[in-house]
Amino acid sequence: MDADSVFLDIQDFGKGPIVVFTHGWAHNRNAWDGVIDRLGKEIRSISWSLRGHGDSEAPPPGQYTRDHTMSDLARVIPDTGQKVVLAGHSLGGYLSLAHCLKHPEQVKGLVLIAAGPGFRKEETREQWNTSVTEGAKKMDIPEGSEAAALHTDSWVIDSLGEITVPTLVIVGERDKRFAASMAVFEKYLNVTSSIVVPDAGHSVHSKNPEPVAEAIRNFLSEIEHGQ
Repeated sequence: MDADSVFLDIQDFGKGPIVVFTHGWAHNRNAWDGVIDRLGKEIRSISWSLRGHGDSEAPPPGQYTRDHTMSDLARVIPDTGQKVVLAGHSLGGYLSLAHCLKHPEQVKGLVLIAAGPGFRKEETREQWNTSVTEGAKKMDIPEGSEAAALHTDSWVIDSLGEITVPTLVIVGERDKRFAASMAVFEKYLNVTSSIVVPDAGHSVHSKNPEPVAEAIRNFLSEIEHGQ
């Protein structure tokens, strides 16, 4: 199977400023439904399921690396010449950062929800990767698809200073693991707003869509008006 011919389940809804929504590992594009419904038809919301997730095709093991998922994200972004906002949850946020580093000319803003930039220390990366690998054994997911959530280098976290676009950061109050990333983003990125959703956990976008949608709507307004 050609890695670039993998079928991707994509939903394209509304018209206006383009926001591309990328979900986290072991989720699918439906995790964004509540947010997209609340944003309404005035925003062009494009959500998709990563390969091996949801109704997207599941290729054989070995085709779930960062390069594969980044290639997929590049295919999802419409070729209109219009810059887009990349919104990502968890792994989706990491991929959004990676795409912004690789194709800064395509991105006018980032929305990072319960996301992290990876790890500088090899030991910490190994601990993370072990937790992902062990967790995958207990999940009903395609063989090898856990590789999408593994970290092999520190490229993204080491390159955060190169990203200059306005950034919105959202975390749930109870999401302690990813709350720590907020300080990292505020140090290195052009964070225009940081939102902590009270009494929310890691899946803050799907379980608390109203405040997340409101924050995104306000962020888009700020970008559009150059504030």
